[in-house]
Amino acid sequence: MRMGTPDRPEDIVVDQSMESTLDSVDAAEVRVTEAASAMGFPEEEIFRFGYAVREAMVNAVVHGNRYSSNKRVRFVVARKRGAIEVAITDEGDGFRLDEQSDPLAEENLLNQSGRGLTLIRAFTDEFEVGPAPSKGTLARLVKRLPPLDPSAASAPEAANS
Repeated sequence: MRMGTPDRPEDIVVDQSMESTLDSVDAAEVRVTEAASAMGFPEEEIFRFGYAVREAMVNAVVHGNRYSSNKRVRFVVARKRGAIEVAITDEGDGFRLDEQSDPLAEENLLNQSGRGLTLIRAFTDEFEVGPAPSKGTLARLVKRLPPLDPSAASAPEAANS
């Protein structure tokens, strides 16, 4: 898995090395919701994608880096032809998506963790997790702008008739 390369440097909205703290989780959510808002995403989609990014950052900080002050999380947000793409890379021991138990299976319903990946999948258009190029895990999340609804554009005019 590899994150695509932006067509132009201005396509990168954020490229930041962050501490392995919950403050970094909060900051990442704010940065991505601001970027999605600036791109014109609807409010509900901004909230959902922000939540997905938050869950992926929690995974990197808590499960990947284990809050280690010696490990960083790289957080990259890019605009891509009608979509926003986020790459989150931790410096942990690695993670295999196919080895995770199903949080919706009856025997796992009362577990304290495991639902984050399900939420990320539900709130993104694309989600990939794999080994980072050097060490750790790279999570890639993509959300596409919804198509413009032609009836919504003419609705105010119809209301004035």
